[in-house]
Amino acid sequence: MNLPVLLSAAIRKETVAAIVEWIGADQKRFDGLFLLFSEGEPRVVQRAAWPMSYCVIRHPELITPYYGKIIQLLNDPTQPAAVKRNILRLMDQGPEVPKKFHGPVMDSCFRTLEDPEETIAARAFAIGILSRMTEKYPEILPELKTAVEFVLPNAAPGVRSRALKVLKKK
Repeated sequence: MNLPVLLSAAIRKETVAAIVEWIGADQKRFDGLFLLFSEGEPRVVQRAAWPMSYCVIRHPELITPYYGKIIQLLNDPTQPAAVKRNILRLMDQGPEVPKKFHGPVMDSCFRTLEDPEETIAARAFAIGILSRMTEKYPEILPELKTAVEFVLPNAAPGVRSRALKVLKKK
């Protein structure tokens, strides 16, 4: 499979599924996809983000060597929305974030949640990540509740659903 060629054209759900299936649990194949995701030309980066997140959801061990890099990309304001959204998706639906990255991830998620310019999906994933982190850090729950109460009045359905679940937490 020629990933650079596939990702240089418009990408569809079927293409993503084929890429995820081809990569499977193969670290070397994933490394190639991650290289395109982290260092490719802007369009390729955006297109690689989607299958990359689904590879990690299926095979969480693949992302282990790259957590530092994805945190860096998550906090890079020059990255396209697709990059941030898919990084947040893999953190929300994928493996638990390694402990040494909890602080930076929480900071990023709170900034994402509180930014009215952020995409709906990014904000919803940020709520999911922070909600999961309240299990280990119950002291962030009051801050999370305050943040979701702030965004709730103008929230889209995906954000509203997750926000209401957070407000029910004790």
